[in-house]
Amino acid sequence: MCRNIRQLHNFAPPATPEEVRAAALQYVRKVGGSPQPSRANEEAYAVAVDAVAEATQRLLDSLVTTAPPKDRDVEAAKARARAQARYA
Repeated sequence: MCRNIRQLHNFAPPATPEEVRAAALQYVRKVGGSPQPSRANEEAYAVAVDAVAEATQRLLDSLVTTAPPKDRDVEAAKARARAQARYA
């Protein structure tokens, strides 16, 4: 199950629909309390993921900032360096 959901706002290029959906899926799994829903709950999870993804995309589309967009590769390198320092 997810430990965190990554920031999607203010990146160049912007978050893709797949990234938004993946974040929504992580959120629903976390809130639902299981990484895989039972067959009885599959439809409820699917509806929730769609709703959260839609709300997330609306949020990202409406946010404004004066900060320059972050570079995905640079941010990923920083995260790897922090992880290496933490687990070394």
